[in-house]
Amino acid sequence: MDNPLGANLPASLLKVENLTVNYGAINALRGISFEVFKGEIITLIGANGAGKTTTLHAISNIIKKNQGSVIFNEINISSLPPDKIVSAGLVQVPEGRRVFANLSVRDNLELGAYTRKDSIREDMEKVFTLFPRLKERIKQSAGTLSGGEQQMLAMGRALMAKPRLLLLDEPSMGLAPILVDEIFSIIIEINQTGTTILLVEQNAYKALNCASRAYILETGEIVKSGIAADLIKDEAVKAAYLGG
Repeated sequence: MDNPLGANLPASLLKVENLTVNYGAINALRGISFEVFKGEIITLIGANGAGKTTTLHAISNIIKKNQGSVIFNEINISSLPPDKIVSAGLVQVPEGRRVFANLSVRDNLELGAYTRKDSIREDMEKVFTLFPRLKERIKQSAGTLSGGEQQMLAMGRALMAKPRLLLLDEPSMGLAPILVDEIFSIIIEINQTGTTILLVEQNAYKALNCASRAYILETGEIVKSGIAADLIKDEAVKAAYLGG
């Protein structure tokens, strides 16, 4: 697959080929293929049930693939267990945050680094620079945080694994508009510091505005793809996903 953004840009970091996932008789993913290049923010958009979260789970090997391959950093990770995939540098922030509610903010962040053997102090400070509120609540139980703070903690926990590619699943879900703006600003900042991002997001307008490219999923198939700035002007996309 050619790099659509130009021959001189970085090489592929993630290559998904013919990915197929069935839930019994239901074809959740129907042989989708796409690529993420180093340094990009790529977004997957689509209606509920289109297969967006299934795609992320299949990449992370949280669910079984019926067919297809996932190549990450030129290594086939299709059969690797999820913890080995994290160690390789591909880390997912799940939908719904899924923080460890009874543990402190610090404990949650330390658990994010569970595959590492080196010092995590510097990365902890980087997380606190991105999310100052987490430092203020470092001893607080995660379950007592607000929804926005829990989302920040989930993202901070993932960053503690030092990902090369960060998978974000619906980071703005359930958040007040002012917090949505803040989360997307932080997503852009994370990307600008060198982390490639694959974003699944219900807020298509926000997603297309921060992404370089986008893929549109409908009933388990990629029906459209392209430069995000072009897709946001596409009349069919506007009608289906942007309220235009």
